[in-house]
Amino acid sequence: MLASYLDSTNLKPDSKREEIISLCQKAAELEMAAVCINPVRVPLARQVLQGSQVGLATVIAFPLGATPAMVKKQEALRALKDGANELDVVINGGAVKDRDYDVVTQEIKLLLQLKEEFDYTLKIIVETALLTVEELKQLTVLVGDAGADYIKTSTGFGSRGVRLEDIKIINGVKKPELKVKASGGIKTLDFARQLIQAGVSRIGSSNAEELLQAYRSEKQ
Repeated sequence: MLASYLDSTNLKPDSKREEIISLCQKAAELEMAAVCINPVRVPLARQVLQGSQVGLATVIAFPLGATPAMVKKQEALRALKDGANELDVVINGGAVKDRDYDVVTQEIKLLLQLKEEFDYTLKIIVETALLTVEELKQLTVLVGDAGADYIKTSTGFGSRGVRLEDIKIINGVKKPELKVKASGGIKTLDFARQLIQAGVSRIGSSNAEELLQAYRSEKQ
């Protein structure tokens, strides 16, 4: 079922309260995997999603990732206390370009300390549009070794979103237990299907409802 792969997303900086309510209501009605919203909207989403099985994801250090690790941890802590149970965290891209991979590893491990108190899913956004093939390979191995639950391809704010080639590169080196979330520019049912066939476990899209409508129209 397509719905079980979808994170229905609204990360617009000017999204209205009513838009977030509608997003959550539709996600619950259509039994999607999760909603993904900005941190300030987490308390509202928690109220709307109460009693549903839909995950509540929010973003940390979004969309640049250029925030000190301890600040990311504090932002993550606040989101978890507000009711989020999935965190999509943007990595320190500057450290990647400096080849200072220890900084990225320590950042992830710092965030994982919060699992001692909270039950949540950690997704690490690597922004594939900014990476060389070798950097993506190294980050995939690093994210898996550090203990994150998912590697996520894109913020949706980069120069491009996910490509099938990104998924192939990730699959070539990742640990079996590391899951993949594809995001950025996923607007057609055909592309969503290709990504699922390539092995992704989640699809983040601001067009999730439209994708499901297209899917259901085919089944009629």
